Amino acid sequence: MSTIMVLNGPNLNLLGQREPDQYGHETLADVEVMCREEAVKHGYEIDFRQSNHEGVLVDAIHEAGQLIKAGKLLGVVFNPGAYTHTSIALHDAIKGAEVPVVEVHISNVHAREAFRHHSYISPCAIGIVVGMGVQGYVLGMQGLLHKLAK
Repeated sequence: MSTIMVLNGPNLNLLGQREPDQYGHETLADVEVMCREEAVKHGYEIDFRQSNHEGVLVDAIHEAGQLIKAGKLLGVVFNPGAYTHTSIALHDAIKGAEVPVVEVHISNVHAREAFRHHSYISPCAIGIVVGMGVQGYVLGMQGLLHKLAK
């Protein structure tokens, strides 16, 4: 297995512009560079994606499941953005495709609005990183590797 998928949900394309006090000044391109550098340290490549569309994310999870079964993908580090709190479809895709997912959130969702306290992704994730800024992506990758790499 030589690849880790890093999947990003809605509005993460605005990272660095949208609410920098909440999410920081790093862009999604900065996050991608950081993830690639971390992956290389461990002998992996990154498949880095972002979509504002729920169905595209579901399709990516399905594809990840096929790649895992083919031995080409280790798992997924996933920041589902606002779909965390609304998407039963993503929950079902992760379970149905049997994809090991580490859920990542840049902000501490539990210290924010009440509607952000519930996640449909957490019950099917192998781990969760919350509130560590964009460094949470690296921590998520490390956690995925720790749990799954042989």
